[in-house]
Amino acid sequence: MKRSHIIWIASVSTLLLLVLLAVATFNIELKDSILGKSTPTSGDLPPEFDRLGEVWNLLQQEHVDRETINADVLSEGAVKGLLQALDDPYASYLNAELFKMESADYQGFFEGIGAQVTMRDGQLIIIAPMPGSPAENSGIKPGDQIMAINGKSTENITLLEAVSTIRGKKGTNVDLLILHIDATKSVNIIVTRGVIPLASLKITMSKAGIGHLQIFNFGDKTNEELHEALEAFHDSEGRGLILDLRNNPGGMLHSVVDVASNFLDKGLVLYEIDGQGNRNDWEVNNQARSVDIPMVVLVNEFSASASEVLTGALMDHKRAKVLGVTTFGKGSVNTLRQLSDGSGLYFTIGRWYTPLGTLIEGEGVTPDILIEIPAGSTVDVQLQKAIEILDSVIMQVR
Repeated sequence: MKRSHIIWIASVSTLLLLVLLAVATFNIELKDSILGKSTPTSGDLPPEFDRLGEVWNLLQQEHVDRETINADVLSEGAVKGLLQALDDPYASYLNAELFKMESADYQGFFEGIGAQVTMRDGQLIIIAPMPGSPAENSGIKPGDQIMAINGKSTENITLLEAVSTIRGKKGTNVDLLILHIDATKSVNIIVTRGVIPLASLKITMSKAGIGHLQIFNFGDKTNEELHEALEAFHDSEGRGLILDLRNNPGGMLHSVVDVASNFLDKGLVLYEIDGQGNRNDWEVNNQARSVDIPMVVLVNEFSASASEVLTGALMDHKRAKVLGVTTFGKGSVNTLRQLSDGSGLYFTIGRWYTPLGTLIEGEGVTPDILIEIPAGSTVDVQLQKAIEILDSVIMQVR
């Protein structure tokens, strides 16, 4: 047996180190909207919207400061209020400057602190700091709440507003008031923004032939890097694989479909239901490089988005045992649409389901075997249990 060794598969690129794309999940509609996809006009408003005109007229006629009323400010406030009433945690309004900035972000020009965030129950939550990022090096952890940014409370802030405020040029600082998970008192953490290498995945081979494959995110090159990792696994005479998706905040749709297709030979990876009730199926695409490798999947409460899709697919196809705790529950499709004045809206247009119909959004994926890491433990009991299960599976296959 070859000696134990570690193989890093890293994709070094200039990425938004507060990556909204991974948090927003599988943004397949975004490209068309940025390139000028048409937006519905306001000609068919329901009668309930007549009151907005009434309010405007009354303010213009009778408000004590009517001469200084700014129509742009009021209309922007009305749009923000409309989006807040949607009960869509991802719905945000962007003025023209922010829309231009976010559009550029999706084309690959990113700088920031290296933490992926989302909204949950009105709270701005860190899903995961990226490995080696300024956020991680500053002590920010998965599950932390951002209570304030540069001294301003995050109460009632939208996700995109928070992202735009935290992001900035490398070398500059941002002051975050952080409530660590399980803590009762917030602490100020000053993070210096930067641009860092982003590791897509890492595989570690043990002397017993067990591969520990950690996927940190799902990007454009993850599948290519996975092929290299699987080649290394086979070259090392690997016997079983632990697929570790803990603290993986997600990524791109095509990437997770490609990754899943390495371990499945046919069938659905996931399906989508859009706002009109239409269903779109995403099938395995004929890669099937490692469909016979005994495998166990590790997840936790910060496995989100694409990692939940992969987990659900492997579980529903009975391809692998899943171990850990229920995943985050981020399974929606979000789009960024430009308005006629250059501003834009960000909102949800669909939801993802596992092959057997489990809704991911707000629910998460519950593992086959529930096991938590005790608070304060220095032992990775989840990984240990995964090794035990995999050893048992390998023995049965022999």
